[in-house]
Amino acid sequence: MGKSGSVSTPALPWPLAPILVALGWTGMLVCGSAAGRLGLRPALLISEMGLAMPALFALALLPGTWGDALALRRLSGKIALVSLAAGGAFWAASLGLFELQYAVWRPPPGYLEAFQRLHEMLRPSGPFDALISVGAIAVAPAVFEEILFRGAVLPALLRPLGAAGAILVSAALFGLIHLDLTTPGAAFYRVPFAFGVGLGLGILRVRTGALLPSILAHALLNTITFVAEPLAENPSAGLPDPRPLLGFALLAGGIAAALLAIKRIDSAQASP
Repeated sequence: MGKSGSVSTPALPWPLAPILVALGWTGMLVCGSAAGRLGLRPALLISEMGLAMPALFALALLPGTWGDALALRRLSGKIALVSLAAGGAFWAASLGLFELQYAVWRPPPGYLEAFQRLHEMLRPSGPFDALISVGAIAVAPAVFEEILFRGAVLPALLRPLGAAGAILVSAALFGLIHLDLTTPGAAFYRVPFAFGVGLGLGILRVRTGALLPSILAHALLNTITFVAEPLAENPSAGLPDPRPLLGFALLAGGIAAALLAIKRIDSAQASP
């Protein structure tokens, strides 16, 4: 797929897209619950595998290999670096969106504390332990979520909806799998944040015609979130004051940086 959004890889029939998301979401919950006794990091990894497994089975039925179906092509060093830069821009924009959302929609009691407890449980005790934590909470979700949403769902939606429609619908489905069913009153709190991230990753997938750029961007976004979490204010001392101006600045700056990164990708692909 290029700028036009034309299909250059085998694609699944479009009615399968929401079915694969529903099956993947169910698989994620079932696998995560079953693997809970193994510890948090193995459970996170196995649950993400459960999310992508239905899509991988479906893609295996297409002509060619998984690499063909997922557009797993080798990237130039320049496109890989710009994809990582896009991931950093998406992180800044999504943090700005979260700050603006916080200003008008406070999270329910216990939501931020639960988020911090999760990261506290993953806090590494050394360099090797840090790699395992980053793999569980950053890299694995990036790989398996991108396989489902930008590898299987988005290409399936391209023909009936066009590039813009496929990006929007795949981002909406991506947002919905981030429903929070563990904290009362917080079911939809992460959905706008995830929808915004899904838009950026979908644009990157369509513009590059490959899946690896969105995987790289997603993995860096997750990694920055994990590394930066200890710097956040402790909500146990009371919710911080809203910072809408900071949110607007981060959102605007992140979007501008993301657009610049995408323009650089276009230039890199156009050069011989």
